[in-house]
Amino acid sequence: MGPAGGVLTAIPAWPRLGDAIVPALSRADGEPPVTVPRDPAREAARDELSKRMYHENDPSLFQRALNAFWEWVGRLLDAASSATPGGGLGLLVVVLAAVALVGALWWRLGTPRRSPTSAAPLFDDRPRSAAEHRAAAEAQAARAHWNQAVQERMRAVVRSLEERALLEPRPGRTADEAAAEAGRTLPAHTDRLRAAARDFDDVTYGGRTATPETYHRLARLDGDLERTRPVLTNSSTGAGAGTARGAHQEAAE
Repeated sequence: MGPAGGVLTAIPAWPRLGDAIVPALSRADGEPPVTVPRDPAREAARDELSKRMYHENDPSLFQRALNAFWEWVGRLLDAASSATPGGGLGLLVVVLAAVALVGALWWRLGTPRRSPTSAAPLFDDRPRSAAEHRAAAEAQAARAHWNQAVQERMRAVVRSLEERALLEPRPGRTADEAAAEAGRTLPAHTDRLRAAARDFDDVTYGGRTATPETYHRLARLDGDLERTRPVLTNSSTGAGAGTARGAHQEAAE
């Protein structure tokens, strides 16, 4: 009905959340509208907006986290570009230069070396001859498995020295220990023996990758040691002839 009939006309007014929701009832005779108190109105609005129908299109928790991450990255890049001469272009140049430097260092130095966490024995539980280790090394090299080839060739070197009585057979010996002991018996090859032990440790415990050059260097050492013969000397104070291991001199055939 129109204003002449004196019928109340409801005019809903929905303020912001936190303000009083005031559904005003206007009267035709100019009386003040009926209002709802602030706290009940706030609760009513909160209850209404918590209904699922209002949140069907809200982003998921993962999407909100991803958006927050990209916003953080954007702020970080904006701050970096503002501090870099040339702005965004200068920042791009700096990043590319850093990537190129890291790539060059990686290519030059290889995988970062990790120190061995333990000194494991050189040989496993099944004893094999030097010839068997050499055959295994050559088979691995033929398949370009250079890590395994280096390991088997180093075992061949040490087993050969044991078979020739230049090293005492000792279970649990490490590559470093074998190189140090053999270096005292064969001083002309001390540096090469230590380098071979270091290569063995690098590929076995240090996470390094062997190269064909590493294997061929070790194979040449194996061949040179095979062709080396110690010179036996008589003991000046003993009852008979003996072998003075620490004082051996080598003669290459």
